[in-house]
Amino acid sequence: MADKANKEVAEEKAAKKQEETAVAEMTTEDTNTEEAKVEENKKPKAEVSLKESNPEKFLEDFNWHNYEEGIDPIDDGKLEEFEKLVAANFVDTLDDEVVEGKVVFITDRDAIIDINAKSEGVVSLNEFRYNPDLKVGDKVEVLIDVREDSTGQLILSHRKARTIKAWDRVNAAHDEATIVNGYVKCRTKGGMIVDVFGIEAFLPGSQIDVKPIRDYDIYVGKTMEFKVVKINHEFKNVVVSHKALIEADIEEQKKEIIGQLEKGQVLEGVVKNITSYGVFVDLGGVDGLVHITDLSWSRINHPNEIVELDQKLNVVILDFDEDKTRIQLGLKQLNPHPWEALGEELKVGDKVKGKVVVIADYGAFIEVAEGVEGLIHVSEMSWSTHLRSAQDFVNVGDEVEAVILTMDKEERKMSLGIKQMTPDPWTDITKKYPVGSRHKGIVRNFTNFGVFVELEEGIDGLIYISDLSWTKKIKHPSEFTNIGDELEVVVLELDVEGRKLSLGHKQTEENPWDKYEAEFAVGTKHTAAIDEVVDKGATIKFNDDIVAFVPSRHLEKEDGSMLKKGDEAEFQIIEFNKEFKKVVTSHMAIHKEEEAKIVKEAVKKQANSAEESKTTLGDANSKLQELKDKMDGKK
Repeated sequence: MADKANKEVAEEKAAKKQEETAVAEMTTEDTNTEEAKVEENKKPKAEVSLKESNPEKFLEDFNWHNYEEGIDPIDDGKLEEFEKLVAANFVDTLDDEVVEGKVVFITDRDAIIDINAKSEGVVSLNEFRYNPDLKVGDKVEVLIDVREDSTGQLILSHRKARTIKAWDRVNAAHDEATIVNGYVKCRTKGGMIVDVFGIEAFLPGSQIDVKPIRDYDIYVGKTMEFKVVKINHEFKNVVVSHKALIEADIEEQKKEIIGQLEKGQVLEGVVKNITSYGVFVDLGGVDGLVHITDLSWSRINHPNEIVELDQKLNVVILDFDEDKTRIQLGLKQLNPHPWEALGEELKVGDKVKGKVVVIADYGAFIEVAEGVEGLIHVSEMSWSTHLRSAQDFVNVGDEVEAVILTMDKEERKMSLGIKQMTPDPWTDITKKYPVGSRHKGIVRNFTNFGVFVELEEGIDGLIYISDLSWTKKIKHPSEFTNIGDELEVVVLELDVEGRKLSLGHKQTEENPWDKYEAEFAVGTKHTAAIDEVVDKGATIKFNDDIVAFVPSRHLEKEDGSMLKKGDEAEFQIIEFNKEFKKVVTSHMAIHKEEEAKIVKEAVKKQANSAEESKTTLGDANSKLQELKDKMDGKK
């Protein structure tokens, strides 16, 4: 403000000088001459001599600005001394230069900053929102934003200065790996926004802490220490990490802790993370893993059945690797093995109760006590010799009662049986299922050679494929029956020692081939049509049970042609086999038999008398010729 007043005084002095000059020009020539002489005497001799000796040089070097402004000449030595003082005490107000200033006055809207310039500068208080406690006397960094506005006021910017200095500090912190303080402003996708020196930096969620963070909001509004880990100058992006600061300390702590570890040592830890395969426990700077199999002596499906996050618990060190800093921990080892707690009174043959914990194809595991399991093999689930899947008998979670079959405490193995809870059905098998007795059973399974039929739980019998039907030719049992069908059977054989039962289904009915043996005896004649022409002959179907075969040469008709599919003719049975259900017929035998009969009759007549023999022989020849012509198609 004082500079402004000095400027106004200088302007008034210059105006007054101009006025005096104008008045002087209006005086007479004499007066001017007289005054000129007086002034001439007052001039320094050096100036007079220069004016007189070299007027042109004098006019060239004359300071017309000072003359017009009314500024008296100053000695050059004093002027140089003054310039040195200005350079030492006042800053050069160049653009893009950050300088330090002092707050000298604060108004409602602005802060007046002294930067040792010709005048104080002004900064809007909006640029100090981050610092609501700004007061007179504080030192701040500013940038000359506008040298002078229309009123001659020096305009400064603290925000721009802070940004420039902030990038310098951020770059230095990154290059020198120094620690910086930052204010967590808010959450964002994948992390947090942190104010570092006035620059908005990104803090990834994975870089907040060494342990997983479940609630980001607890960090908002906090001032924390960070390390600048990445700078993208092109996009003006800064990435910071809080995790990087503590990792170095943790590594040192790990080495120190691992150096003091011993197998079997019990330590207290906090559950840090839970996975499907185990639990990570923080031992105070170093993590250890409790595998799922080391959490409990009992079987569990997931570790969260045993522990919770942030839970404090004691664990025992099972093993560790000093090089890879891996620590294997155990929880169940803090308690004695359940097998050691089993009573001595428990022995083979005792009945126990338990829960089904695991089912496999070969059987089921039953937990009879915490951490003590026994295996029930599928063969011990039923008296039936026809084995099925264990899931047909029990489900996970079922409570079952079983008998101890074997037990080895040293090996910690136990085998159990369920079927032993009921009497063995084969004990009185000869009374219930004697040979020749009839029963009904359920089809349970197929094989290529027969069908397994269950008469009752534990009693299975086999029907061979040849004992399914008297008449049908069966290639596979599925052509005759289905799984789950009820069949009537007859006990054919019984092997008590081998626990085998042979059954038959066709034996429940009479053998139709017994009556076919007489009806279709060799030599009998039957009329039928050719059903199919096959290799080496044809087939004809007499009824649902009998399909006869006709060899190719026996298909010849009387005229020498062959029977074709669909032709109806008379056939003679030339072979019948009940055991193999085989019937062979011939059409050719029909007309060959007629020819033989005619020849036989002619020979018989010839033997009666010679005369008659001639006549008969002639008749016979005539008939033979007639038959031959008929066969040749002439008649």
